[in-house]
Amino acid sequence: MKTTFMANASNIERKWYVVDAEGQTVGRLAAEVAKVLRGKHKPTYTPHVDTGDYVIVINADKVVFTGKKLKKKTYFRYSGYPGGTSFTTAEQMLQKMPERVVEHAVRGMLPKNRLGAQMYRKLNVYAGAEHPHAAQKPEVLNLK
Repeated sequence: MKTTFMANASNIERKWYVVDAEGQTVGRLAAEVAKVLRGKHKPTYTPHVDTGDYVIVINADKVVFTGKKLKKKTYFRYSGYPGGTSFTTAEQMLQKMPERVVEHAVRGMLPKNRLGAQMYRKLNVYAGAEHPHAAQKPEVLNLK
């Protein structure tokens, strides 16, 4: 009788990938990055184990929104105080904190639990073309 393979901490191999976000649509980029972070691109994918790889996203300041999302899409924050809500448009967010646009999109596509938080920690986003992870020898991940 054959048994189903279940990944665990001892048999997980993690790779590092670098993704160039220049000219990429935010949602499509985030969907592919989330898939790699979860490990769904591997044949050893196990739903209850973090089998994903590390992802470095560079040129986050050059991502693209389709349609009128640049002006109409808003990001919501709440300080915890009465009247402490603040709304930021995607255009303002790209100017001030371009990394956070990609991080927010990817985080929304990961599980909403401790496992999702563990997967999210393997994401590194940088606004420019340089990153400090050259020692990990990341492979280029070509997205569709």
